[in-house]
Amino acid sequence: MSYQVEKVNSNQQKITFEIPAEAFDEAMQKAYLKTRGRINVPGFRKGKAPRRLIENMYGEGVFYDDAFDLIFPDAYKEAVEAEDLFPVDQPEIDLDQIGAGKELKFSATVYVRPDVTLGDYKSLTGTRHLHPITDDQLDARIAQDLQKVTTQEDIGEEPLTDGDTADIDYLGTLDGVPFAGGEAQGHKLRLGSGTFIPGFEEQVVGMKAGEEKDITVTFPTEYHSEELAGKEVVFKVKVNAGTRESKPELDDDFAQDVSEHSTFEAYKAAILEELTQQRDQHAETHLENDLVQQAVDASDCDIPEAMIQRQIDYLVQNMRIRMMYQGLRMEDYLTYTNTTEEQMRENFRQDATNNVKTDLVMDTIRKQEAIEPTEDEIDAEIRRHAEEMGREYDSYKTGLNDNQLENYKDIAANRRVVNLMKEHAQITDHTEAHEELSVEELVDSAAQALEEVADSPVSEEAENAASEAEAVDAVKEEKKSKKAKKKSKADSEASSEK
Repeated sequence: MSYQVEKVNSNQQKITFEIPAEAFDEAMQKAYLKTRGRINVPGFRKGKAPRRLIENMYGEGVFYDDAFDLIFPDAYKEAVEAEDLFPVDQPEIDLDQIGAGKELKFSATVYVRPDVTLGDYKSLTGTRHLHPITDDQLDARIAQDLQKVTTQEDIGEEPLTDGDTADIDYLGTLDGVPFAGGEAQGHKLRLGSGTFIPGFEEQVVGMKAGEEKDITVTFPTEYHSEELAGKEVVFKVKVNAGTRESKPELDDDFAQDVSEHSTFEAYKAAILEELTQQRDQHAETHLENDLVQQAVDASDCDIPEAMIQRQIDYLVQNMRIRMMYQGLRMEDYLTYTNTTEEQMRENFRQDATNNVKTDLVMDTIRKQEAIEPTEDEIDAEIRRHAEEMGREYDSYKTGLNDNQLENYKDIAANRRVVNLMKEHAQITDHTEAHEELSVEELVDSAAQALEEVADSPVSEEAENAASEAEAVDAVKEEKKSKKAKKKSKADSEASSEK
């Protein structure tokens, strides 16, 4: 066998093969022996008809495809490995000559990992944001622990106030007629949460257990239900009970309840250290991501569509698995969000393209710098991941297959590449106070709001707070019970904001 490789462009190679006639004739004979049992020839039992007779009846080409399939895989693999090519898609085959007693001539044009023209990756600039931990951040973190030991106490016949949780029954009517989604029993509503229609919660404040009251409110003009948008409705409300948070004092007893520290001051110092470590880790990760993205943006390559589609496949599958762990199906999510799979895939395109380009750039830098991680560096990555999963290092490493070990090798190599970028970059440490949103606070407040918004006529602000994660949770909530689904359109829509 002989072959020639021609570079079509930066991401496509054409391999032209010439297979000796005797090799193709041998493949033709093997193809005959392999397929003769499936060919009917009058006067012969299946598998007993001579090759020449079959070729006379059906034409010599009857064995071409099978003979080619016997030759191509090994020839293609040999050329690809010898030329150090990295195909990313199935090759396109063009036959130039085929026939008994003739050389087999054909070409395979295939998309390969593209060449990358690297930009600057050794003179980058970045900022490490090391803002001081604020009292608000410290208080918010302590509040998380405080919430764990906070209890709810029945307030009896005391009037409800902001912050209390009311157990209520309600029935909404429009022009005296109950409307879909306007009824619930035993609904838990935290007053002041802003999850009901504006003006509703304010009118519940001051009510007592056992009290009934008619509450008049007006739905927002942009409300999701057209029949209710901008309309004045009346809710007949009954308070069944009320509870109020009972929080312990922030003292030594509290510290002992929520931590291993014996004094509140020691506990507070430990929380400050925890927040500082989180800040430093976040700052370093942000810096590294920024430097890598700069290197990616400065580089150029023509990425084959097949690589992008494969990465989109990965992102979709990853999303499908996450939903599965939550008891959801992708089909339910698409239906609920009124999205097609094609639209979802297109939404992933930008991230997929950047992910692929990042891998290509990092791999090219690694080769250009001749970076090869040591066994200790690879083991460090394995150990780090095992600890994150709560696994014992030795048993975890023993269970890794070759592909997984290769993946950890790549991770270790990429870490070396990132460290190289940092070593040569101009990095500024920004240590001045900076007012910024706490991710932890946002997540906690969003989770609390989403819990309160379930099965209630939501406010316009709550509707506008929807996100993809909330939509996923909404599907999960909707699937919990058929009864909840039948409750109401408004209830179901409210759950959709989860």
